[in-house]
Amino acid sequence: MPRMFGTDGVRGLANGLLTSRLALDLGDAAVRVLGADGAGEHAQGRRRALVGRDTRVSGDFLSAALSAGMSAGGFDVIDAGIIPTPGVAYLSSVLNVEMGAVISASHNPMPDNGIKFFARGGFKLPDAKEDEIEAVLGQDWERPTGAGVGRISHDTVTATNLYIDHLVSTIAPLGPDKAQPTPLQGLKIVADCANGATSVVAPEALRRAGADVIVINASPDGYNINKNAGSTHPEQLQAIVRASDAVMGVAFDGDADRCLAVDEDGTMVNGDQIMGILARAKKRDGKLAHDTLVVTVMSNLGLKLALRDMGITTVQTNVGDRYVLEEMLRGGYSLGGEQSGHVINREFATTGDGTLTALTLCNEVVRSGRSLKELAADFPQLPQQLINVPNVDKNAAVTNAEVRRAVDRETALLGETGRVLLRPSGTEPLVRVMAEAATQKQADEVCERLAEVVAQELAI
Repeated sequence: MPRMFGTDGVRGLANGLLTSRLALDLGDAAVRVLGADGAGEHAQGRRRALVGRDTRVSGDFLSAALSAGMSAGGFDVIDAGIIPTPGVAYLSSVLNVEMGAVISASHNPMPDNGIKFFARGGFKLPDAKEDEIEAVLGQDWERPTGAGVGRISHDTVTATNLYIDHLVSTIAPLGPDKAQPTPLQGLKIVADCANGATSVVAPEALRRAGADVIVINASPDGYNINKNAGSTHPEQLQAIVRASDAVMGVAFDGDADRCLAVDEDGTMVNGDQIMGILARAKKRDGKLAHDTLVVTVMSNLGLKLALRDMGITTVQTNVGDRYVLEEMLRGGYSLGGEQSGHVINREFATTGDGTLTALTLCNEVVRSGRSLKELAADFPQLPQQLINVPNVDKNAAVTNAEVRRAVDRETALLGETGRVLLRPSGTEPLVRVMAEAATQKQADEVCERLAEVVAQELAI
């Protein structure tokens, strides 16, 4: 039986797979598992949990059910309302709470939703802890009664303001006179909030840092999250940046844990290029631990080659920001992320934070005196091709001898100017074949040859 928890919590069609009953049971199970973790030295009085959500209409009933399960299990619940996922992670690290929970399906379409948990300290749960929650899901236990049950309180304003204060302070720390600096003064940017959780947070944080912000897609109605907007649909952002005198644009996803950018010409600047810009800046400031950036297998080889010439090493993980963070913690690294725009800056955050990424990227544009276009050009992306090969035995992709020979053959032909990658899908019977090369023609040809071998050798 497959795990209920995926790479980013429990996700599914709201009121389909993800019902109010399941949310209630997850809240009940989470307090049993995570409450037991916090029963020792950290416990001070009543135990508490923090719950936040994105702007999906289904978040209303799911947050009510999740909070009910937690409070019935004896936890006082602070409902922070609509707030970015990294906001819940941050608040879980600074408030006296045993856990945080977010109701969101990130960049997915509006009908979907999801539930993910953060442990005390603001870190996503490891697989083993999620398995513990799933193991006790729906089981009877001796629940508290009387004064032992929890309360549910609602405090959106305080939670949001605490988070915004933190974000702004990352590039504009208060001086001795308590005055707030404005390092982005004079920088005109466009911010696409995807009608999602950062529709209030990102514009306010950028403006408080001094930027002149043109805001689009920041009028959530419960139904329009990610709809032709945000990091998955940047066309409107690109057009507005080109039509205005803005120097750049930033695009968030529904829960604002990722950020992509647009230069003054409307050209996309992806997560690899953003990570390269920020890694170089941290190295210059002496804040890039071990002069190393953590990336995933999907990061473009062009990023790694450019960083190598700058004296920066890359460490590679599987796809998923949780695996990036695990490697960062294991190796003591300070910066990592994904091509999709998840960037984890451990100096200030425990998870990917789109608004933090936007602030630090804008700050580097100002500090460097160079345009985003110029900065991104230092991290050219090798031409890439990706083919999904369906109806194959994905588990044999790494063991089939003929497939491995084909991979080795193409890798040898590409040398240091390219690479190939076979990545089994996590949910479907298909294998993703990717090739990067010095030219698009070469990438296309290599990818097609490998895809043909995979289709032939692994057919089911």
